[in-house]
Amino acid sequence: MSADPQIGAAGLTGGTRELAGAGSQPAGGESEALARLEQLLPVPPAGQVWFGDDAAVVAVPGSRDGSGSTKRLLLASDCLVAGMDADLRLTSLADLGWKAMAVNLSDIAAMGGRPSYALVSVVGLKRPELEELYSGILEAASRYACPVVGGDLSGGHEGVVSVAVVGWVDGAPVLRNGASAGDAIWVTGELGAAAAGLRLLKEGGSVARSSPLARAHARPVPHLVEGEVARAMGATAMIDVSDGLTADLGKLAASSGVGFELSRAELPIARGATLEEALGGGDDYVLVLTARRRHDVAGAFYAAGLPPPYMIGTCTGVSSEHLLDGRPLPALGWEHEL
Repeated sequence: MSADPQIGAAGLTGGTRELAGAGSQPAGGESEALARLEQLLPVPPAGQVWFGDDAAVVAVPGSRDGSGSTKRLLLASDCLVAGMDADLRLTSLADLGWKAMAVNLSDIAAMGGRPSYALVSVVGLKRPELEELYSGILEAASRYACPVVGGDLSGGHEGVVSVAVVGWVDGAPVLRNGASAGDAIWVTGELGAAAAGLRLLKEGGSVARSSPLARAHARPVPHLVEGEVARAMGATAMIDVSDGLTADLGKLAASSGVGFELSRAELPIARGATLEEALGGGDDYVLVLTARRRHDVAGAFYAAGLPPPYMIGTCTGVSSEHLLDGRPLPALGWEHEL
């Protein structure tokens, strides 16, 4: 693992998108728009989540099993725009198709669930392009046992692929709002690889395209098994790292009403990535989870045949605290400007 000694100024990238530095989040950004939309939506019934987590949670009537547990559906959707979420001068349409599936599967993973089926809608691609895109979609669908069962096609001026995934979980999913002060914070894999891979691809060269970092950017891996193990062993809250560790852990902390302090020495920074890419680069799609300190998180992963996760910090009782080694963290990460 390697890291730069300081958190630098904004200007690195996560996905094809610019990192936002401290104080640079757009005034009319995605978070504000989502908060306004949430006020327009009806309040869900008890036990369901319709807004504000990685996936919606919907109870299925009459689905109790022999133990009295209720099976819940998980609904996730995301759209990727060519030129914003993927630079097709650096990666392929097949990579874009894979990523469109992977980001939705990662949302299911963040709830501790399993995927079942996917719907795919595509705008603005011609037949040869569609076939290349679908080669990546279907490769991911086969790898993670989530068949594509329908969707839609439309003409348009920009290439857009939108995927909706239906998954399920037996019993209660892991939400973002369950962390408490004193909970340990863990991540299920290394950080910064995708952002570093994009940086290498922009620098060019045949070696860059074949590097593990470039593949981490082009073909992210959803941590589905890790999410199930985390739920089973008692994770209190969980989210995937799509917009950057600092940004996504900040969302979890805000939902739970806690702060957090991270240890730089414990951050699993991917070899070749910088500290800033690890904290704010995004697109890693590892999971961040919290758990009571009495839980043997590493032991649960080991028993499941998985590499142990990394404990990187602790939740604090002061919601405004976002600290790295006792110092305030800048607001790194990605947010759409709307």
